[in-house]
Formats: sequence, structure tokens, C-alpha cells
Amino acid sequence: MPYNARVLLLLLLSLILMAESRRLGSRRKRWSEPGETLKPGKALGETPDAVVLVGKAGLEAAMVNGPLSRKIIDGTKTRKLKTSHLLRVDEHDFTMRPAFAGPAVPVGVDVQVESLDSISEVDMDFTMTLYLRHYWKDERLAFPSATNKSMTFDGRLVKKIWVPDVFFVHSKRSFIHDTTTDNIMLRVFPDGHVLYSLRVTVTAACNMDFSRFPLDSQTCTLELESYAYTDEDLMLYWKSGDESLSTDDRISLSQFLIQKFHTTSRLAFYSSTGWYNRLYINFTLRRHIFFFLLQTYFPATLMVMLSWVSFWIDRRAVPARVSLAVNYLTTVRDGKDRKLREKLKEQSQTLPCTCGMPHTKTMMLDGMYSEADANSLAGYTRASMAAEDPSDKQEQMVVHLTLDNESTETKKKGIRSFRIIQNTHTIDTYSRMIFPGAYILFNLIYWCVYC
Repeated sequence: MPYNARVLLLLLLSLILMAESRRLGSRRKRWSEPGETLKPGKALGETPDAVVLVGKAGLEAAMVNGPLSRKIIDGTKTRKLKTSHLLRVDEHDFTMRPAFAGPAVPVGVDVQVESLDSISEVDMDFTMTLYLRHYWKDERLAFPSATNKSMTFDGRLVKKIWVPDVFFVHSKRSFIHDTTTDNIMLRVFPDGHVLYSLRVTVTAACNMDFSRFPLDSQTCTLELESYAYTDEDLMLYWKSGDESLSTDDRISLSQFLIQKFHTTSRLAFYSSTGWYNRLYINFTLRRHIFFFLLQTYFPATLMVMLSWVSFWIDRRAVPARVSLAVNYLTTVRDGKDRKLREKLKEQSQTLPCTCGMPHTKTMMLDGMYSEADANSLAGYTRASMAAEDPSDKQEQMVVHLTLDNESTETKKKGIRSFRIIQNTHTIDTYSRMIFPGAYILFNLIYWCVYC
């Protein structure tokens, strides 16, 4: 293509592009300029490009009637007006209590006990879940309302305003439930009255006295108090007296019977900070005696009564006897008999025969004799001893004794004084009456003192 032809072609294209850009610029300008408000008596079809613009009601719409298209303007992209908040939180300093430098702020409290979860004798504490509610007035939160209805908020507003700093005295662990969100509710009334409620589980100490266990009763206390504000700045009180505490009738424990709940209040003094209002939730627990009757008293009584059976068993049946007094005496007696037999056997081999001696008495003793038989020989002095028959020397012995009045009286007194001890059958007879009687007397004293 010749050079001149190419130059003409480029100039033609440039002119076409310039014309097209001017046409598009004029159309863009027409859309961006504010149009006039459509008059009531003018129809949309009377103007080539009819435009509907913003009215006083705040609705925006624009429509172009042309041969090819219609377009509506998005009204959400317009500038919004700033509205004033009913609660003027940003206009006040809520780090200060209401009526600062004035009288103490009265804060009413009521509690609803949801559950008494556990009582620990080992740790001396209890765990309780409750709804804790506070009532006070803060004029900084007042708002105008034609219907006099309250507004309810969640825990996010609590962080921006003043709330009472109530804590649990002597608590070991506590937390606010947070499932699915923080269990906190704030309700504000038009005149500035505030209701602040939260759901708490707290584990607190309880000093217990186990001197009467398991027939004991325990009184535990949950104490509420302001941490920073003394009675000159904040006055805690039970909102409805004793009716400020409510409980669920279904609350029960395995080992304790809940007797009563009641409230009290008094001032607490700290030497470094001053006087504080303190509220008390008192509840009394009495241990279930039926539980321990089955678990402790009945098995123990049964074992004691079974031990008495040994008094009706033969004293020589050692494995079957439980009592050790009778077995011990029987063993000692058998030992003495054995020693006496051995001693008589030795003397019979060394003493000369006294056969034919006058004024003597003869007594046959075989190998199976007892100490009682030997005692019956008291009052006689052994003069001589010899075997009657050499073949029966180990089985029988002849003992010649002479009367001795002085030794007889002494030994008879010893027999009378120890007769009850040496007779094991008498021990069993007395034990059959003494042991049950002593146990019955003990039970009478025990139940009269502890019940």
C-alpha cells in the first residue's frame, strides 16, 4: 500500500475514534448530572429521556426511557443520616459509681438456687449453681419512652457501664457460664432502673464438725460482699427479705437432707479498709441416718452378736472360738498339769518304799490326772513314794502321805479364791450374760446422747 494511502487511513480512524469518545462523554455527563424532579402533570413518555430522582421520603430511583434500555439506580449507596442513641453511653464516665460523692448507692440482691451439686467432707466445701440478680438505679442510663417499656441487652453492654463489684467471700472456685454465650442479662428501664442477672457456679468453704458423725448436722454459708466499695459508697441488701432466696424443690443429695435455707446480713470489718455490707445464704444439712444404718450399724451389730456364739462352743474347740480369755486359761492349766506330772514321776523314782508304815494313807494316781485331783491331796506331806508293780511303773504310782493340818488350811484358802478362774465353764456362763448386757447398755447410752 502506498505511503499516502496509509496516512489517510490513520487520519480517518482517528476522526472516528474522536467522534465516538465525544458521544460517550456527553451520555456519561447526562447520567451524572442531577436531573429535575418529575412534575405531577408531566408523563414519562413526554420527554425523550425521562428520569425519576430522589424524593423527600428518602427513596431513590432513576429510570431512563429510551429505545434500548431502562436502568434503576441503587438507593442503598446513598449517604445515610446519623441517628442518636437512646442510651447515651458515650456521653458519661461510667468508671465512677452513680451519684458519685453523694450518698451510698443501694443495690438490692436476690438469688435463685438452681442446684446444690456436691458436699465434700474431705475438702470441707460445697458447690452450688445459682442465678444472682442485682437491682439499682443509674440516671445516666435513663431514656425517653412513650410506652414505658424496658430494653434488654446481653453481656457486651456490661463492659461499658458501671455494675456492682460483688464477689463470693471464702470461695475457692467460681465461674460464669458461657454456653452458648455468656449467661449475662442486662435490662434497663426508662427511669434508669437496672436489672443485672448472671448464672454462676461457685465452690466455697464450709467448716464442718464431725464429732457426732454420722449423726451430725452441718450448716454452710455462702457470703456476698462488695470488693471495693465500703458501706459509705455501696449498700448491699436483700431486695425482698427472706423471700429474696428461692430454691428448686427437686434439689436433693445422696447423704444429706436439706432442712432449710434462710438469709441474713451484717457488717464486716477490715482493719485496713473499713466496714462492708455482707449478705449470707445459710442452709442446714442433716445426714441421712438410714444410709448409715444399712452401711455401718447393721453389719457392725451383726458381727458383735456373732462373737457371742463362741460362749456356747466347747472350750477345747480352739479354732471355733473367738474369745481369747478362755483359750489362754485352758492353755496355762494344761501346762501346769504337765509339769506336775513330770515332777511326780521324777520323785517316784528316787524316794524309798514306805510299805507297811503306820498312820499313812494311800492313793492311786494314774497318768491321766488333773490339777484339781492334786489339790485334793492338800494337807498331806509326802513321806515316800514307790512303785507297786514294776511292770506298771509308768502307769501307776503309790503315794504315802501324812496329815499336815497347817498346810491344809493355807491351800484351801487359795482354792476358794481362784476357783472361779480355774473353772472355765463358769467363765462361759457369766460371759453369756455379761457381754450382751454390756452391749445393750452401751447402745442405750449411745443413742440417747447422739440422737
